[in-house]
Amino acid sequence: MAKIVECIPNISEGRNTEVIEAVLNEVRSTAGVTLLDYSSDVNHNRTVITFLGSVEGVEEAAVKLAKKAAELIDLTKHEGEHPRMGAVDVIPFVPIKEITKEECIELSKKVAERVWNEAGMPVFLYEDSASAPHRVNLAKIRKGQFEGMAEKVQEPEWEPDFGGRQIHPTAGVVAVGCRMPLVAFNINLSTSDINVANAISKVIRRSSGGFDCVKALGVMLEDRNIAQVSINMTNFNKTPLYRVLELVKAEAKRWGVTVVGTEIIGLTPMNALIDSAEYYLQIENFDKNKQVLENYII
Repeated sequence: MAKIVECIPNISEGRNTEVIEAVLNEVRSTAGVTLLDYSSDVNHNRTVITFLGSVEGVEEAAVKLAKKAAELIDLTKHEGEHPRMGAVDVIPFVPIKEITKEECIELSKKVAERVWNEAGMPVFLYEDSASAPHRVNLAKIRKGQFEGMAEKVQEPEWEPDFGGRQIHPTAGVVAVGCRMPLVAFNINLSTSDINVANAISKVIRRSSGGFDCVKALGVMLEDRNIAQVSINMTNFNKTPLYRVLELVKAEAKRWGVTVVGTEIIGLTPMNALIDSAEYYLQIENFDKNKQVLENYII
C-alpha cells in the first residue's frame, strides 16, 4: 500500500487572489499530490491549504509553496486578525495511511532544512517534531509575531532549529512539524464587542484553565461587524466540538449574547462531526463504527 501524508500549510494572505493562486499553483503543478481544499479569510488575512499525496510529492509541494510564499508575501505590509510570524506561517504534516508518526517527523525535519536552504526562512520544529518541550506549542513559538521575532530569536532559548538568529526580512519565520488531525472551529457571536469574544476564549482554552486540547482567541470579523471565538481543536477525541460549543453558548448568555453561527476551516475528520451529531440528535445505542455508511467504503 502507498504511504499517504496530509499537509495543511497556512499562508499569511487571504485577500490578494493573484498571490493565493500563485501559491496554490505550486501545489497543483507537483506530481504525486492532490490539492483537496483551500479557505481564505479576509479578516484573518490568511489562507489554509490542504493537500495530500506521496511522501516525496508532499515534500516537494511544501517546499515549493514556501518558496513562492516567501517571494510574494511581505509581512512588513501585512495586517490581519490572526496571529502570524511568517509568510507561510505553519507547515504541519499529518500521517494518513500506511505511514507512522515517526516517518512524518523525519519528513518534517527534511522539509524544514530545505525551506531554510531554498526559501531563506528560519524554521522552528513544533508539536511532535519539537526539539524541546517549550517548542511543542505553536502559540508559544509565535508569541511576539513577525514584528517581535527578530528580537525574540536572539534569546538563548529561541534560536530557530534551522537558519540561525536572523529572520527573513519580509517573510519572517515558519513552524514545521508533525501533528495529529486538528479541527479549525470558529464560533460567531451576536456582538461587535471583541472583549466578549476574548473573555469567552479565556474560559475555554487550555492555557487559561479550560478544556484540554483547545486553543482559542477572540477576533473581529470586520466585514460582518461581529466578534468571533476562533478555536483550534487539537484533539477532538479528548474534547469534542459540541462540548466547547455548549460552554461558549452558556458563557455568551452572561453577556446577553448569542451564537449566530459556527464554521469549520479546511477539512475535518468525519468522526469529529459524527460525535456532535450523535450528541445533538440524542441517538440511543449508536455505533458509529457500524452505522455510518462511509465506513464501509474503501
